[in-house]
Amino acid sequence: NTAETLLVHRSVARAFLPSVAKSLIEKNCELRVCAETRAILTEAGIAGPTIQDADDATFYTEYLDRILSVKVVDSLEAAADHIEKYGSRHTEAIITTDPERGRKFQNLVDSACVFVNASTRLCDGFEFGLGAEIGISTDKLHARGPMGLEELTTYKWLGDGTGQLRT
Repeated sequence: NTAETLLVHRSVARAFLPSVAKSLIEKNCELRVCAETRAILTEAGIAGPTIQDADDATFYTEYLDRILSVKVVDSLEAAADHIEKYGSRHTEAIITTDPERGRKFQNLVDSACVFVNASTRLCDGFEFGLGAEIGISTDKLHARGPMGLEELTTYKWLGDGTGQLRT
């Protein structure tokens, strides 16, 4: 992602966000949060200087640090819309117990790699069997000048997992 953003569906936010926030803060992470996320964390007694309010620029920013933007969304479509507006079109992931929702997310999101229940760190040329990664492209057509069939090919990688991580 251009900015590392955690989108959480409203129906699970109250159960999910406090424990995740505590864990991230213990690991010296800073959270940039939407108003609803702040309200949930405040209600759970989680506050402090490592939790800051997000603004529109937050979701465009790549911090290159232990900073995570957090936003509560109403639906899968709202998450896809957020990704469409702020994302880099590189790699996205969803955690879900519903395979149909996972597949719908993969179809809605326009990114080079879209994973279900697997780490975005798996998006790597070596991991895909392409050899050493020498560059990254988020463009759909990357060649210039005369092009043959191979240059007109673009990829969208879909990955399904059961919680795999990359170490």
